Amino acid sequence: MRKSLAFACAVGALVCAAPAAARELVSFDSAKLILTNGITTVEGSGGGGLATWATISGMGTDRAVGISAHATLVELPDYRLDTHGIAIGIRDRVELAYARQNFNTRAVGAALGLGRGFQFNQDIFSAKVRLAGDLVYGPGWLPQVSVGVEHKRSLDAGIVRAVGAKASAGTDFTVSATKLFLGASVLANATVRVTEANQFGLLGFGGDKHAGRSVQFEGSLAYMLSRRLVVGGEWRTRPDNLGIAREDDAKDLFVAWAAGRHVTVTAAYVDVGSVATFKNQRGGLLQLQVAY
Repeated sequence: MRKSLAFACAVGALVCAAPAAARELVSFDSAKLILTNGITTVEGSGGGGLATWATISGMGTDRAVGISAHATLVELPDYRLDTHGIAIGIRDRVELAYARQNFNTRAVGAALGLGRGFQFNQDIFSAKVRLAGDLVYGPGWLPQVSVGVEHKRSLDAGIVRAVGAKASAGTDFTVSATKLFLGASVLANATVRVTEANQFGLLGFGGDKHAGRSVQFEGSLAYMLSRRLVVGGEWRTRPDNLGIAREDDAKDLFVAWAAGRHVTVTAAYVDVGSVATFKNQRGGLLQLQVAY
């Protein structure tokens, strides 16, 4: 209850930090440059597939509202992750998002005594506000800088506590700096995340090895082959809190294609290392995003 109240206060603070004009009635202009809205992370915020960026979801500029919806599938040797959600961008200043994660354990579930195909489920409510800079315009040395909050709630509280998690809900805090260097066709991003999540929160928060939050890093580098095609890679460090399930850094190599102004298709090679005692979890990510 306290954490939910704290999250509500944090969201309220972020919204209040936006200009008063952001609360006025605005239209959809869909006028951002193609692909500069980013794609959607597996946690529902705007960015890359793994890393949160300073970008604000949707195609709306600072004169309008933007909106995006996504569906993502991650296929690994022993698991499958499905996520879907929606995000709203207000005048390219504030982002509010929701995502549902469904983590299918396939045969591993039977081996762990949970039942074949058992799913861990999680709701993620997030907010982000742009503090300074602009992704594309403005001084070349000044990136777009945003702060964010992600509140995660496992729908399997009893089970995640049974595997050693200290809590079934938790809140991540992020600070991101992102810049698109148009002359070089290069996008660079760096994010600092304060978190206690185990496997993105799917296995709860905190554990017997480490119960509190720790500081983690997320980095992204992408190159625009054309105005509709981007290739890149990401690296994300993660806490290792549970004694029974070592957690490794996650990384990906991705290709994002703008099939149209409003549709982006992303494919990636993903390596998340060890998951719940099963090593070498490397596979593919496929995402469809629709944005206005």
